Amino acid sequence: MADKPRITTAKLKRRTVLAGIGATVAMPWVARAQASNLIRIGVPTKTYYPTIIAETAIRQKLFEKEGLKPELTIYRSGAEGFEALAAGAADIVMNSTMSVAGGLKRGVNARCVANAANGYYGWQLVVKTDSPITKVSEIAGKKVGITSAGSGTDILALWTVAEHKIQFTRVPLGGGGLVPNLLTGNIDATVLYSPLTYKVVDEKVARVLIDYGTAVPAHSTGSWIATDKVIKDRPEVVQKAVNALYGGVGFLVDDKNRDAAVKLVAEIDEIPEKIAAFELDRNLKLISRTGEFKLEWVERALENARLIGMKELADPKEVFIDKFKPVPTKA
Repeated sequence: MADKPRITTAKLKRRTVLAGIGATVAMPWVARAQASNLIRIGVPTKTYYPTIIAETAIRQKLFEKEGLKPELTIYRSGAEGFEALAAGAADIVMNSTMSVAGGLKRGVNARCVANAANGYYGWQLVVKTDSPITKVSEIAGKKVGITSAGSGTDILALWTVAEHKIQFTRVPLGGGGLVPNLLTGNIDATVLYSPLTYKVVDEKVARVLIDYGTAVPAHSTGSWIATDKVIKDRPEVVQKAVNALYGGVGFLVDDKNRDAAVKLVAEIDEIPEKIAAFELDRNLKLISRTGEFKLEWVERALENARLIGMKELADPKEVFIDKFKPVPTKA
């Protein structure tokens, strides 16, 4: 099992990411990272597939096999992790592909180095089981829960507005507020993510109106991201980190490891093994195993960015680089 001290929860204050922040704020961190085999990995939140991947790679000692010493930080959001990357406090983070397109226009020189997923697998629009709403068109004029403005749930809510040509009120409730407010009737529907979706449907307290994993055209929803400085100064570390992370994916999706993978997911997400099995089969087994990018996937990601009001975005071709093709580390 992994040593617990190397896994931390970030306590960064929210702040605006400004050009040049990494050069002034984080020089000691950068120097420490460059002087050793340390790789500082950031993930957006605890109960999310990137955390499972990174934790699996650590517990299977895949970073060690690549000659790296991993340090995993679990942030409170993707935005906070991206800020840490810009400040030089992380070497590689998982965040939305669109964040790189927006950051490049604001002086945050970072690139997507490996594609993580091409869909919102396990994300669904749900209503209470006894709700009179049976069709997506019937949520017009209703209240729909999201975590926060600009989040993945907000993107999907706005995609629903555009795709189904309806209007409804988006209600930001935070991740912990979505299900309670749905069940008490404070909202009429909510955009929900895995494994919560599997839990509420399995418990028959909610039912699905849209499965976004199949409804939304394939596009790069999230990527592993590094700054231009780290890419230039430590390319071999980036490559080895990518190898270890995709080795973690390989371990999880290998049928011969199924029992161990289910137990890992249950432990990391603190969920029952039955729900962990759903998360494995319906989410983790669908994410990228190769890290491959296609321009059209990035272009669609930026189209979704515009749905939430992001206007100044880099050219899709500038957002990603494909030199770090994963060679998955074997467990």
